[in-house]
Amino acid sequence: MGKDHSHDHDHSHLDGMELKVRTLESLLVEKGYVDPGALDEIVETYETRVGPRNGAAVVAKAWSDPAYLDRLRENATAAIGELGFTGRQGEHMRIVENTPEIHNMVVCTLCSCYPWPVLGLPPVWYKSAPYRSRAVSEPEAVLAEFGVTLPEGKTIRVWDSTAEMRYLVIPERPAGTEDWSESQLAELVTRDSMIGTGLALLPDEVA
Repeated sequence: MGKDHSHDHDHSHLDGMELKVRTLESLLVEKGYVDPGALDEIVETYETRVGPRNGAAVVAKAWSDPAYLDRLRENATAAIGELGFTGRQGEHMRIVENTPEIHNMVVCTLCSCYPWPVLGLPPVWYKSAPYRSRAVSEPEAVLAEFGVTLPEGKTIRVWDSTAEMRYLVIPERPAGTEDWSESQLAELVTRDSMIGTGLALLPDEVA
């Protein structure tokens, strides 16, 4: 497994940011300015749809442009920045590529390091203690709970995201997409496939 626990996980700024957000959220709800249900829907939208579109664009370009993929391998932060996706929590990026032999999965075992500029808000389960521990100790079981069953003999590599290194999984490109445009390819890329708890959609799974 590709775990590395030597990095510093000092994310007091994240904890402080989350506290401020929660305090503001509670105040807005209490004063009746924001409906809790609507707020939850907005968060869900940014977690699963708006945010991950940036990462999907990166993956689609990597699938269709070998030169861009090479730049991602050499310096992912700079290559992702070429598409305009930069900012806090997007520094020190590295890609890990899924292949027929290897499946990569990302976790942050000590907090919730997450590449916000390409994946948006981290999902609740990513920050949960069970995922943070079980992704390392029993990755196959965790994948099964996400509905992912890998071919027998395929190696699972678990990468521990830190303040100094955040990972973006490049899922395997589905067959039958050889002539697809980058925008079409991006529709196949899900947030979970870029974390490694899912796979890219098949062509017949998108409308």
